[in-house]
Amino acid sequence: MAEKRLDEMERGEKGKVIEISSCGSLRSRIMDMGVVRGAEIEMVRRAPLGDPLEFLLKGYKLTLRKVEAANVLLEVDRHE
Repeated sequence: MAEKRLDEMERGEKGKVIEISSCGSLRSRIMDMGVVRGAEIEMVRRAPLGDPLEFLLKGYKLTLRKVEAANVLLEVDRHE
């Protein structure tokens, strides 16, 4: 297992949330969207210019800006 920020994920890659590094209203907003410790997230796609990013989380698609996604640390399976 390796650690990776949510904004560093590649298309099709999956991981589990282990930490949200932001604080205050941004942290609350991210957690209210379902991004909580232990949640499984899959990278779906990036916009053509790289921002925003789309993820699959708990059966729905979630779109985050790169600056928001950079605050989420995941445990990711290495694909060999």
